[in-house]
Amino acid sequence: MSLARRCSRTACGRTAVNTLTYVYADQTAVLGPLAIYAEPHAYDLCDVHSERLSAPRGWEVLRLAPDPSTQGPSSDDLLALADAVREAARPIERPAPPRPVDHGGDDPRHGTKRGHLRVLSND
Repeated sequence: MSLARRCSRTACGRTAVNTLTYVYADQTAVLGPLAIYAEPHAYDLCDVHSERLSAPRGWEVLRLAPDPSTQGPSSDDLLALADAVREAARPIERPAPPRPVDHGGDDPRHGTKRGHLRVLSND
């Protein structure tokens, strides 16, 4: 089972390598490296559809090149992953159960006290 995201274009089964977003206020289409998380208003595109991309008339296409220094996991990513694993491995601390309330002895009008329950007599 592959966790890679697929191209958003209909009937394309290739692996996505870029993410396309639109900045409507600036009339700009931004094509950059694949986003870490899939966003509902972004489109993941394969290399073929990334190259063929065109924007509406009057719009600018801004193509962001991937930063080579960010390729692969960084030491910060690995530390964050190690911290997450340690956190998940910690035992869950459960609160202590409540203690029974001491009512100061048996009251013959209410029956005999047995722990937190009382046995009522038919008298």
